[in-house]
Amino acid sequence: MSTTPTASATYFTGVSSYASDLQQVITRSVAIASMPLTLMQNQLQNLNSQQSALSGLDSTFTALQNAIAGIGTALGPSSYSATSSSSAISASVSSAALEGSYSVDVTSLGSYSTSVSDPSLPAVADPSSSSISTASSYTLTVNGKTTTITPAGGSLMDLAQAINSAAAGVQASIVNAGSSYRLVVRSTNLAGEAIQLSDGSQDLLDTLTTGAPATYDISGLGGATQPIDSSSRTVTLAPGVTINLLQQTATGQPATITVSRNTSGVASAISSFVDAYNSAVDALNQQVGQNGGALSGQSTISTLRNSMRQITQYTGSSGGLTLLSQMGVGLDNTGKLTFDASQFGSASANDLQVFLGSATGGGFLKTASDALNGIEDSTTGSVKTAIKTVNGEITQENDLITQETRKITDLQTALIQQMAAADATIASLESQKNYITNLFTAMMNNGTDGSGVKSY
Repeated sequence: MSTTPTASATYFTGVSSYASDLQQVITRSVAIASMPLTLMQNQLQNLNSQQSALSGLDSTFTALQNAIAGIGTALGPSSYSATSSSSAISASVSSAALEGSYSVDVTSLGSYSTSVSDPSLPAVADPSSSSISTASSYTLTVNGKTTTITPAGGSLMDLAQAINSAAAGVQASIVNAGSSYRLVVRSTNLAGEAIQLSDGSQDLLDTLTTGAPATYDISGLGGATQPIDSSSRTVTLAPGVTINLLQQTATGQPATITVSRNTSGVASAISSFVDAYNSAVDALNQQVGQNGGALSGQSTISTLRNSMRQITQYTGSSGGLTLLSQMGVGLDNTGKLTFDASQFGSASANDLQVFLGSATGGGFLKTASDALNGIEDSTTGSVKTAIKTVNGEITQENDLITQETRKITDLQTALIQQMAAADATIASLESQKNYITNLFTAMMNNGTDGSGVKSY
């Protein structure tokens, strides 16, 4: 922003006796011309104060929005846990898990099919420089499905890397068999899969072991004579519930997998929400009343208050909870929220889930999230829009101030030139006056003898 011309500054050094009067003309003219500029600068100061206040509200309501999201996070998979009664099985949960109990009997861990390069093939002393075949292309067959393997080089290491890159359902490795290195190819699934590698002229692998699927039974669903097969020891037991088969369970002693829910994390998130909400109440209160801040009287404040009322006045339509107060969140006479953790703890996890819902699926969280999105949406949010509007007004006001400052500077320059010219003219006239006066005085004095008597 341009610097305002200073009305009291000395703009020129006059030599006439009227120099100070001419200076006052300039000073007064610039001061009068600067009045609109002063108003503009005051308006700019107000706009900057509004911008600062809006930025503060933006941060406050972003924190509230994050607190609402935190409730949804605490209500999700992190609120569930899975335990196993046996070291034979471990369990974990993810989204979509439900509370429940499962009886699992592991009858077999299964095994992987493994093939190894035939010992009659050329011995490989250095797998990085030689291989079991000189072929440049191979055919890998896994359970009847063929894949062409083309190594980048002619070493056994290149061949193993090419097999692994093919993603054909097997894993290749190289082992030191004592006198030479051999290629080992193992299935990635627990199953009796046939594995063979051909170089076009001969098969290169011998079957070392034939695998089998893992088998388990869930609460007798599979039956004693026909258990459930799995190609992996990691099994999806139910939506959102995964178990790892670690060892066989003892006969007649199945493992009990229990999925339960702990709402302590939700209670902490609710407490954080209450704190964030109350901070927003304090921030809005600073902008209203006789001593209100820069946003006092603006519609943005009433819009924000209405959005907050939407949050606290939410009413559920079903379930054991329909009001915030029923889960320990109250509203005091100052407009702030309170939280009773003991009352919250008495609510069932299912009732909490129904009442709170999710940010996209309904319930309190959707109502609260929608209200805050109406405030914080980057395009249409009321606070974001207000910030953009004020920023635009600040830019416009700065432009006007720059233009007005330029006008005043031009006026000042013109006045200085005019007053300087006037001062020079006056000084010249004063010089002539003094000259004539002195000349006349000299002439008068020249007609006397010094005693006041004329001499002719």
